[in-house]
Amino acid sequence: MSRLTTVLVLPILFDLVLSITFHLPVNTRKCLREEIHKDVLVTGEYEVSEQPTAKCTLKITDSSGHILYTKDDASKGKFAFTTEDYDMFEVCFESKSPMGTGRVLDQLVNLDMKHGVEAKNYEEIAKVEKLKPLEVELRRLEDLSESIVNDFAYMKKREEEMRDTNESTNTRVLYFSIFSMCCLIGLATWQVFYLRRFFKAKKLIE
Repeated sequence: MSRLTTVLVLPILFDLVLSITFHLPVNTRKCLREEIHKDVLVTGEYEVSEQPTAKCTLKITDSSGHILYTKDDASKGKFAFTTEDYDMFEVCFESKSPMGTGRVLDQLVNLDMKHGVEAKNYEEIAKVEKLKPLEVELRRLEDLSESIVNDFAYMKKREEEMRDTNESTNTRVLYFSIFSMCCLIGLATWQVFYLRRFFKAKKLIE
């Protein structure tokens, strides 16, 4: 039984909502990957079309392979988790059927995933804190501004780390080049003296 794996990498920085629909062929696995910052709430809602002879499994993992959410025979549901560190997270749907690939129709998968500001339920916050509509909107804009500032701060930090790495690499390459030149000069000098002694021993030169 052949097995096909498809991976979609989504380099999303400021897009806080991921809504996608795709067809999942039987006995295949499709994954979506996204980088998310630390301490960010992630919520999602999914729906998989019913197929009597095929079952779909949903699994969400981080780059270390830790399972954040899993659901066998997934058809419709929701999930939520909070990230512990900045990482690449993978959402995988896998369809399995004992009847093979020629007799079973593809399953239609709908995935709506939100994180950060969009994942917060501001209606519940308004009820708990008794906020007016304008205050709720200001709270949402404040959280969005904070998220953007954090994104820029992270980008600046990464840029500084990359610059330090480049400078360190350049310094090491310079030292290695100097060391290589010294070795070559030393080897060439040794060869000159060795050949001179050899030719003197053979009385080819005085």
